[in-house]
Amino acid sequence: MASPILFFGLLAFVFLAALASDPNPLQDFCVADTNSQVLLNGLACKDPNTVEASDFSSSGLHIAGNTSNPAGLSVTPIVAAQIPGLNTLGISLFRFDYAPWGINPPHTHPRATEILTVLEGSLEVGFVTSNPPNRLITKVLHKGDVFVFPIGLIHYQRNVGKKSATAISAANSQNPGVIPIASAVFGSKPDIPNGVLAKAFQVDNAIVNYIRSKF
Repeated sequence: MASPILFFGLLAFVFLAALASDPNPLQDFCVADTNSQVLLNGLACKDPNTVEASDFSSSGLHIAGNTSNPAGLSVTPIVAAQIPGLNTLGISLFRFDYAPWGINPPHTHPRATEILTVLEGSLEVGFVTSNPPNRLITKVLHKGDVFVFPIGLIHYQRNVGKKSATAISAANSQNPGVIPIASAVFGSKPDIPNGVLAKAFQVDNAIVNYIRSKF
């Protein structure tokens, strides 16, 4: 049963509240007003007198996501867009579903450290340290195992089992951000010049164009 593991995953999520990297709130809460036109570093606050319990809750995290895509991955976020009451609290939660051999491709979170708990299946996970020495730190996780990805470092997950896998992760930011390495480099708008990528990856322009066509 995944329930005990889900409990400990949520416990880790709550623990992160004490270590939030986002600025500390200056009031009890700042429920996001998604209709506000005010531009600021975060989301504008709703009138506290109109706040309801539904602003602090969400449902459906037990439902598996659709993994019928090239990566074999589904991500279900719980951020301020799903729970407006998370605004300014410096935490967020994500459910990951992986098809057999599905991957969460190499990416970074520029604003958050991530802690991941495996609920079902087996995942190969890893992150790369900064340069030098660009060391890959990797491990195969099984049900109940937990792994931390430090802020800003490139990391990935891969399902190494023949069955679907599920994990839940928490981040110490209400908006961790995500930079998928391959699509950011080869799918940017406008394009990074071919000459830059060809020299960076030490390949010719034809290979750059082929990879770019995938994104």
